[in-house]
Amino acid sequence: MARRVAAVLLLLALACLLGILLLCLGSGDTRGPPGFKYGIVLDAGSSHTAMFVYKWPADKENDTGVVSEHSMCDVEGPGISSYRSNPPAAGTSLLHCLNQALRDVPKEKHADTPLYLGATAGMRLLNIMNLQASDAVLSAVAATLKSYPFNFRGAKILSGEEEGVFGWVTANYLLENFIKRGWLGEWIQPQKTTLGAMDFGGASTQITFETRDTIEDPSNEVMLKLYGQEYKVYTHSFLCYGRDQVLKRLLSKLLQQAKSYQATIPHPCWPTGYHKNLLLSSIYDSPCTEKERPSFALNTTITMVGTGNASLCTLHMSKLFNFTTCSFSRCSFDGIFQPEVSGNFIAFSAFFYTVDFIQTVMGRRVHLPSDLKDAAETICATSWSELLQKAPKMEKRLSDYCAVSIFVYLLTTKGYNFNDHSFPNIAFQKKAGETSIGWALGYMLNLTNMIPAEKPSSHKSIMYNYWVILILLFVVTTLMSLVTAICLLRHSKSSAI
Repeated sequence: MARRVAAVLLLLALACLLGILLLCLGSGDTRGPPGFKYGIVLDAGSSHTAMFVYKWPADKENDTGVVSEHSMCDVEGPGISSYRSNPPAAGTSLLHCLNQALRDVPKEKHADTPLYLGATAGMRLLNIMNLQASDAVLSAVAATLKSYPFNFRGAKILSGEEEGVFGWVTANYLLENFIKRGWLGEWIQPQKTTLGAMDFGGASTQITFETRDTIEDPSNEVMLKLYGQEYKVYTHSFLCYGRDQVLKRLLSKLLQQAKSYQATIPHPCWPTGYHKNLLLSSIYDSPCTEKERPSFALNTTITMVGTGNASLCTLHMSKLFNFTTCSFSRCSFDGIFQPEVSGNFIAFSAFFYTVDFIQTVMGRRVHLPSDLKDAAETICATSWSELLQKAPKMEKRLSDYCAVSIFVYLLTTKGYNFNDHSFPNIAFQKKAGETSIGWALGYMLNLTNMIPAEKPSSHKSIMYNYWVILILLFVVTTLMSLVTAICLLRHSKSSAI
């Protein structure tokens, strides 16, 4: 008798499981799972272009935490702004990555996949220097993008403020700081503050963070309404303070310091044993340095020789900032208002690569500002041959890590005013999960309206709640059946004895 009861209980549990499976099969779309939607963003930076392919479940366009990076591709060659004398080549440079996108996005999805190109500070500089060349490059790029079977939505130059805010949106979206799904499928407004975002590109650097302080300069204030929550965000983009432009400006300062353009000039930020021949035209081909252009021929070649002097390097780097002029209650530098930094920050792009070099190649931890300063001084004191031994595959940028490390130290501490208390709150990261942090994802989310201003309704989650309840019911029923069956079997055996 006990065996029969146990068998019946087990059959009931199996029937419960079968019922769930049938409900799962019957309640959904008879055509099967919805599949994915895709979006493509080309991040046309000053030094290079990167293509990101994003995907998300087709039935969850306005959900959060569902957009992920499907694939990415680095475009070979320099940024599109460098093709100002040959605009068609800017479009041609994108072909390899666009062909990869043809393979990465299923063919049947091509026509519905939005394709965007956003150009940043390199093109902003070209636009200032030569509007006609800037328009020609964008037109050439757009013509190439239109020739592909995707849904081309435009190629434009982002403002510095857009770049900063979209980077902030990306970081906080990926880390589920705006909204997240609870374990029963309901929407939850996380009880935590947003992260500040710091971007360091080739031609500009951005800082963006939420603040309760009064933002004294209206041009630095952005009000956002995301998922029913309002955010007051401070943002500023410093043009000519990106990695490549800073290094050009440094060269110009060193030439000015030399007073006469002699054949050989010492470079305190380059390692000893390193030297390089430079055309003056390569230094003064930017709006960031043109005001310091010398009066004589730019086809003159000079030789710069590394001396590895951290103190002198810091002195010259400091001259790139103006810390004295401020018409507000407080400023970062160059007379730009900035409220006090607060909360946690995420620093990406060249911030990450610089600190990663310090930690992985130099073997130094970076927790406090003094750690960053000491590490920079160590890099400056390391000879070219030693650096090559440590990182032979990084030869192209190796000579500049002394200067860039000192710049990051000055920017974060003297510029943005991070101190021993707030600096440890900066996380230097390249990705959140498997998705790259930068402005590209935030840009796509904005243009596809995938972050609604109002909080999403919970109706999409009702069926999900049913699954959770049914699965819990199945687990409880199965456990009860097994326990009852074991008890009955033991009782049966003891009765037989």
